Amino acid sequence: MSRILSTCPVSLTNLRVGAPIESPTFSTFISPLEAILPEITPLESSCNRPITFTFDYQVKSLIYYHTEEFTSAQALLEDMQDEDSFAHHNLIPEEGLGESTFYEANATRGVTQMLEVFSKLSSKAAKRLGLAHTELGDLVAIDGSLIDATLSMTWADYRDTRNKAKVHLGFDLNRSIPRKLYLTEGKGAERPFVSCILESGQTGVIDRGYQDHTRFDEWIEEDKHFVARLKNNTRWEVLEKLPFKKGGKVFFFAKVQLGDKDHGMKHPVYLVGFRVRKSILWVITDRADLTAEEIAFIYSLRWDIEKLFSWWKRHLKVYHLISRDRHGMLLQLLAGLITYLLLVLYCYQLYGERQPSIRRLRELRRRIRRETGYVIYVVNIQIDIEVIALLLLFSIHARF
Repeated sequence: MSRILSTCPVSLTNLRVGAPIESPTFSTFISPLEAILPEITPLESSCNRPITFTFDYQVKSLIYYHTEEFTSAQALLEDMQDEDSFAHHNLIPEEGLGESTFYEANATRGVTQMLEVFSKLSSKAAKRLGLAHTELGDLVAIDGSLIDATLSMTWADYRDTRNKAKVHLGFDLNRSIPRKLYLTEGKGAERPFVSCILESGQTGVIDRGYQDHTRFDEWIEEDKHFVARLKNNTRWEVLEKLPFKKGGKVFFFAKVQLGDKDHGMKHPVYLVGFRVRKSILWVITDRADLTAEEIAFIYSLRWDIEKLFSWWKRHLKVYHLISRDRHGMLLQLLAGLITYLLLVLYCYQLYGERQPSIRRLRELRRRIRRETGYVIYVVNIQIDIEVIALLLLFSIHARF
């Protein structure tokens, strides 16, 4: 009796064909989540039956949804129902998971827990990364982004012919991570959310759509600072011209009284005019400790929040909705942000990189898929050489 050894690159003897295998990479990726899950408020059943599809399964399945770039909830469910898949082995309870249970869970429960996870992960990432611009203070970019909604999503009012929802996000510019999230209908006003997102001592970095002279005064009185772009038709009165470096982008710096007698501010502010390519920007702040160049630089950092929105849309597929109600959409958006924070922590831990890149995301996906692939054949086979010779002779004879 002779032994023929397979040329299979892995050596997994006594493993049945198609058996699920663990993913060390996915385990490393979600390890910060695993560390905080015991601290999260447990889900409570609304009836006598215990919850089998617990929040642990719920949040991990949504993270896997965004990590693996699924384009629909149905595609994720099909993978989870496949008995030989990694998702089936790790993301659903032993009792199984029905489609109705999955959709019902994401439409009615888990937001409180998801908010807690988001807050704790965001704080952990903030401590791990540290400040990039310590001398400029605690900077928070605030902006909104529209999400396409179906006409049946009547709560997402936008126009007569289409519906949209709107995300209002607070983004930590010193660490390049999201910190706070609110969801409204597409027509939802953006200005009120600055007061919700911004905390005392922080500096909000906002675009001209947030210009509101009354609110500017309120924020100053609440010790909430701002660096805000002005609309082109804004009026001001120069109180004092201030020095700045000549020959650079900045061409104007002064202490001003903003607005006219009917729409003016009570408090003076500092106004900077500077050029970006062919555009001229006018930016104000209430902070007297900043130079003109620092004010212009802080406003330029606002672009980072736009890059995050782009990541959501292009790479994490967070806008492929799994639910049409407000609860389910908020749950998915939070899960997308949690996935992003896990990616930030993963890249910083493994590569020392403060911001994730599409290259690292693709590497992560390839590793998970390679580790969770099916075993195609068993590697330890014993076959009698004489039997093989007879089979070959029989094949040759049959051909003639």
